[in-house]
Amino acid sequence: MRTPLIAGNWKMYKTSSEAIVLAKAIVKTLSTPDGTQVVICPPFTALAAVGQVVVGSRISLGAQDLHWAKEGAYTGEVSAEMLRDIGCRYVIIGHSERRQYFGETDEGVNKKCRAALASDLTPIVCVGETLAEREAGRAYGIVETQLKGALSGLLPEQVQRLALAYEPVWAIGTGRTATPSQADEMHAHIRKTVAMLVDAEIARSVRILYGGSVKSDNAKELLERSEIDGALVGGASLQADSFAAIAAAAKR
Repeated sequence: MRTPLIAGNWKMYKTSSEAIVLAKAIVKTLSTPDGTQVVICPPFTALAAVGQVVVGSRISLGAQDLHWAKEGAYTGEVSAEMLRDIGCRYVIIGHSERRQYFGETDEGVNKKCRAALASDLTPIVCVGETLAEREAGRAYGIVETQLKGALSGLLPEQVQRLALAYEPVWAIGTGRTATPSQADEMHAHIRKTVAMLVDAEIARSVRILYGGSVKSDNAKELLERSEIDGALVGGASLQADSFAAIAAAAKR
């Protein structure tokens, strides 16, 4: 049985003081089924403050990105060790917005994944196709290519430690959502690809999250699908009630 994981990606929202208020509200409101893991990923500037809020709670702290180098002359970047030092346990890698706006490549995702694992952070590695790619019948091929790049050279035990997130780019922030059947089918394809690239047993154990306009009113229908092991939540994670409702829907 794969442990459900619900991750809130706050993106570029919330000052440090605003983030503290939201984190306290989530801690107060959250009621999750036994075994469900929850992580919230504030902006870099709020990580330390939010980390203090969630200490002792059922919520883990995550970051939205990292650099692959341990240290060096990389102005504006943050390393895995820095994130670990302030209490992070998870990190999102390869989000479609990083790919679209900041030139993230499959090679970069792989290097970041290696750095995260080396510092005992759990990577949440994102893959997904654009609307044009889906309409052209290329969705499965695009996701497979992204997986090959992200997992290249990783040992089976390293792959077992990470989580994957399928985020159809056309459903992020648009209000559109892949149907439960579409999401489940792609998740099954991702698992099949991991089995091909790594190992069938590892593929059965890897958690695959769905991300793409997940809300409290569609979470249950998505999360009850056998191949969907949780959610990477964007806008709905900025409201304590909606995020808590999504987490509550993760019961297996």
